[in-house]
Amino acid sequence: MTSRLWTVVIDAHDPAALARFWASVLDWTIFYESADEVVISKDDKTWPGLLFGPVPESKTIKNRLHLDLSPDDQHAEVERVVGLGARVIDIGQGDVGWVVLADPEGNEFCILSAREGGM
Repeated sequence: MTSRLWTVVIDAHDPAALARFWASVLDWTIFYESADEVVISKDDKTWPGLLFGPVPESKTIKNRLHLDLSPDDQHAEVERVVGLGARVIDIGQGDVGWVVLADPEGNEFCILSAREGGM
């Protein structure tokens, strides 16, 4: 028997707020919510989802794992996501075709150009 990837877990000070940010970014819904975790997914049949769980400490270093988003229009998507609460950041990426952002709790993610996302 093989395993299935069920969720990617993201540590958060405020799991509910961070889950709602990412649900808005991805146009996903809250699949499950309790005091200890919030899970978002595209729908109840599509996995993996994202699970947001509480941690007491703040993020201190660059993420070892991050999400890459593939939009139809990179510029418009960056503006939309910044409007939801993200911020554009510089982690030393130089002149590249993607934009690095941080979510409201500082987790890095990238918005790819249409060419990169069309693989």
